[in-house]
Amino acid sequence: MTGRIEEVHGLDPAQLHTQLPGWTTPKVLRGLVAHWPMVAAARTSAAAAVAHLKQFDHGQLPVTATTAPPQAQGRLFYNADMSGFNFRREQIALKVVLDTLLKYQPDPDPPGIYVASTTLDSFLPGFGACNPLALGVDDPLASIWIGNRSRIAAHQDVPDNLACVAAGRRRVTLFAPEQIDNLYIGPLDFTPAGQAISLVDFAAPDLQRFPRFAQALAHAQVAELGPGDAVFIPSLWWHHMEGLDTFNVLVNYWWRQVPAWMDAPMNALMLAMLALRELPPHQREQWRTVFDHYVFHADPDTAAHVPVHARGVLGALDANTAAQVRSVLRRRLER
Repeated sequence: MTGRIEEVHGLDPAQLHTQLPGWTTPKVLRGLVAHWPMVAAARTSAAAAVAHLKQFDHGQLPVTATTAPPQAQGRLFYNADMSGFNFRREQIALKVVLDTLLKYQPDPDPPGIYVASTTLDSFLPGFGACNPLALGVDDPLASIWIGNRSRIAAHQDVPDNLACVAAGRRRVTLFAPEQIDNLYIGPLDFTPAGQAISLVDFAAPDLQRFPRFAQALAHAQVAELGPGDAVFIPSLWWHHMEGLDTFNVLVNYWWRQVPAWMDAPMNALMLAMLALRELPPHQREQWRTVFDHYVFHADPDTAAHVPVHARGVLGALDANTAAQVRSVLRRRLER
């Protein structure tokens, strides 16, 4: 049995910066960006929303458009034997994509059309100034997602994420990070869009093949969002995203509350798989103790017995020590 994502009503967008940096659990923010001109246009019609977008399109950079046949029913996924994918990508002018979406609106069985994660400042300069949102976090990356009906498999992102519905309706299904065992995650290094995804079709889950998915569903949190609504998705929370209408636009903001010199955790995971996964079980358990000591349970006492000048990587990390660690790792990996 699924639950609902906690909802916040009546939050003044001008006060978002006082709340957002402290959140660690998902939130639905009803009407957060209802003041956007983009949302007002979308509530008028898809054509009005397209007209609003086109005024910021300088036309100098093609976008990457993903297209899938009608039989995919909006699910952007692997092909039948997982040797490739059920979609193709092409570089095309944004105005062509927008006009094509409008053309297919009356079609009951259109091809899937999806422009994913396109940087706002590069492709639609001025959109952010016209549709502002002050997050109160450092250097958020603002992106836009445009398409018709779509089903994006459950995946997780390292940054925190605030996703704002600017047109159409979205259904978001969230799972806490510990549900990874029950989501049947596919390959880490061969993925549709860069992140590993759940292999379960949420529209028709095969519980014989994926029996533990029933447990994931029992812990799922679900919400349907309309124009002007937003959802906060914390780092590493699994999220399955569905565009429910014939024309959908999402604007999202990603950020990490960590120093810029920190490396991507996925790099550590891949290296750990290379170095530890095939060890005998008793040795893996021994290394778990080492990692707990130096990483997961590290505190000021971990290296307190070592003189400050001699701590090296055991001491406080900064951009200089991070660069030194990377240099050592490169030398070791090239052996």
